[in-house]
Amino acid sequence: MTIQTETVDYEHQGTALQGFKAWDDSVPGPRPAVLVSHAWAGRGEFENERARDLAELGYTGFALDLYGKGVLGSSVEENQKLMGPFLEDRAMLQDRLKTALDLVRGMPDVDQNHVAAIGFCFGGLCILDIARTGEDVDGVISFHGLFNAPEVGKADRIKAKVLALHGWDDPMAEPDSVVGFAKEMSEAQADWRLHAYGGTMHAFTNPNANDPDLGTVYNEKSADLAWKAMRDFLSECFA
Repeated sequence: MTIQTETVDYEHQGTALQGFKAWDDSVPGPRPAVLVSHAWAGRGEFENERARDLAELGYTGFALDLYGKGVLGSSVEENQKLMGPFLEDRAMLQDRLKTALDLVRGMPDVDQNHVAAIGFCFGGLCILDIARTGEDVDGVISFHGLFNAPEVGKADRIKAKVLALHGWDDPMAEPDSVVGFAKEMSEAQADWRLHAYGGTMHAFTNPNANDPDLGTVYNEKSADLAWKAMRDFLSECFA
């Protein structure tokens, strides 16, 4: 096994973007692809590592970019400022996500009929929006994602399988929003499931999360359980 990586430049509505691609060059022929949607700080090493991890599972991993080439936040205030326009304009967010999805589908080493997406925190909201638009992807997996639904871009029926991996003590996605998510998924006739982990807060998969006041705390046990659930789910989606 030899994991190869490269940055991939692309653009959306005049904004220069740069994704990160990882793949195992010992895997023959086109293989399924999994997009990785970043948290509120932008595409960083955490997302790049998840793309590498996915490549080790035999997929093409692609960490997408929403903010712009080289744009990263370094504080709560900067991250909120970067994320805010996308929460305010979900149609623009959905279109930018579709640009990344189309890019990956067009890659020669990718089986365009087998594509999924995972996302973390804000990225969890993003990949749920991919499903909400009715895109014909195999599955989406939200890690400690935000559940607030958009007012635009929602199809009558969600085609993708949906898995939400959620920390029950997450202050950014409290129980009422979880119930709302369940109701939304059911009304859209989605094949959906939810794993909730007790004693677990927001950003529980990120080893650098250590801010109880903000509600972001790493939980190794829950992170391991969630990654295993993702692996099983992707195997099901791509069967």
